[in-house]
Amino acid sequence: MTKKTERSGKTERSGKTERSGTLKSALASTALAALVCAAFAGGAVAESVKVGVLNDQAGVQADFAGAGSVVAAKMAIADFGGKVAGMPIELVAADHQNKADIGVNVTRQWFDTDGVDAVLDVPNSAVALGVSGIARQKNKVVIISGGGTSDLTGKDCSPNTVHWTYDTWAQANTVGTAVTKAGGNTWYFISVDYAFGHALERDAGEAIKAAGGKILGTVRHPLGTSDLSSFLLQGQASGAKVIGLGSAGADTINAVKQASEFGIVKAGQKLVAMLMVLNDISALGLETAQGLFLSEAFYWDLNDQTRSFAKRFAEANGGRYPNMVHAGVYAGLLHYLKAVEKVGSAKDGAKVVEAMKAIPTDDPLFGKGAVRPDGRAIHDMHLFEVKSPAESKGPYDFYKLIATVPADKAFRPLAAGNCPLVK
Repeated sequence: MTKKTERSGKTERSGKTERSGTLKSALASTALAALVCAAFAGGAVAESVKVGVLNDQAGVQADFAGAGSVVAAKMAIADFGGKVAGMPIELVAADHQNKADIGVNVTRQWFDTDGVDAVLDVPNSAVALGVSGIARQKNKVVIISGGGTSDLTGKDCSPNTVHWTYDTWAQANTVGTAVTKAGGNTWYFISVDYAFGHALERDAGEAIKAAGGKILGTVRHPLGTSDLSSFLLQGQASGAKVIGLGSAGADTINAVKQASEFGIVKAGQKLVAMLMVLNDISALGLETAQGLFLSEAFYWDLNDQTRSFAKRFAEANGGRYPNMVHAGVYAGLLHYLKAVEKVGSAKDGAKVVEAMKAIPTDDPLFGKGAVRPDGRAIHDMHLFEVKSPAESKGPYDFYKLIATVPADKAFRPLAAGNCPLVK
């Protein structure tokens, strides 16, 4: 009995093993057949369009772009309907930590391994230039909103890159020209020491000199410098009527705060932020920031459409309102999706950018415009003065509109950028 039972047990186990193996083989054959059938039907793998927001998520430019740009991208995808050319739209995000090597490595992995078709935002000009180069190598797309150097549509222009929101030339032209013509004809620059600061100095200097002004001196500081006192004191000692801040994010905020502590503006010099956005003013407070001149391509309170967008954005962003960088991510992504819809695929980046240039731009935040052959998206730019506490009527009511520079005048003339793509 014992031996029979053992034999029976072995037989049963053997039967189970045989049946299991047969079942696995059948399932494998069925799965393979399904894949083969799907392949012949043209749908072995469901295709999607994948975009990635690449920016500073936790450092000195986190409020400048950061999580707000991810919110803006999500809104654009939802407003487009979640699909393009019948394909679902996916979104990923990463922190480049303001380091060009990290930004380039993330971008390369996104393109080579993760199936990303387009990269958005990319504040920090050094990172933006590197990412633009990778996009060209891999024939993908990059739409810059946060990065500022005008070289992106000048000597370093690319058939795979669109520069959407602002650039150093536009900022310098809008603010530098207006302030110089209003009497601020001598300048001293305090700039961040990387590609953005260098380009801003160059472009601002040209605009100021063309308006009849002079640059009395410049000094540069590393990105993320907390103590700017020595640089500000040099600017104060220069005797310049205007101290221009060639930086962004926390660097600019620190400079304005410390300039206020030194009484630089009260002593008679004008402080001009060459790049400052709405959230910077929120961090400073109107008591400190009042009277500053700055330029943005977007302000939430310009019209009913910008106000509607800002309300929706704030609801999704913890009550914080959008700045021009966030608006640029939204509008740039919408235009990209229109181009993908026209082309029918996102896989050929240069072809998609060609379509972006062929289709006139038209969105609720920037209005009507165009993407030029050099990749520059053109639209109006605005000169604002920061309100005093008494003038502000509510949260984020920070700006007085001083002037609007029309799209055809706001950016560097097409022929002047030396972009190889311009015939």
